[in-house]
Amino acid sequence: MTLARQQLGQRGEALACAALEARGYAILHRRYRTRHGELDIVAEEGGVLVFVEVRARGSGRFGHAAESVTGQKQQRVASMAESYLRLERAGERVCRFDVVAVETEASPPQVTVYRDAFRPGW
Repeated sequence: MTLARQQLGQRGEALACAALEARGYAILHRRYRTRHGELDIVAEEGGVLVFVEVRARGSGRFGHAAESVTGQKQQRVASMAESYLRLERAGERVCRFDVVAVETEASPPQVTVYRDAFRPGW
């Protein structure tokens, strides 16, 4: 991963956290590592555990940021969430999957929160 792409990702996550907190989410973890990969954000909103995938784009030439959360990516996030639930002994928690799209080309950057963006097949 290039430094510029890494910086874009970190900026996107920071903007996503700010947007989520403004909506009443409590951020529990950022960049939570599992053996399947890294969960961008784990948060809580209204008693619900929320796994948040952040997609940041510097330009729209490859499509909207949210469009990049493909079925394969959703399955990967679900696998990481299963690991989280097991490791944190939170298997009984109600949970959902949100996506935050950050378009940094706009000034100020446009941040869109997609609540309950997908549901895994567990």
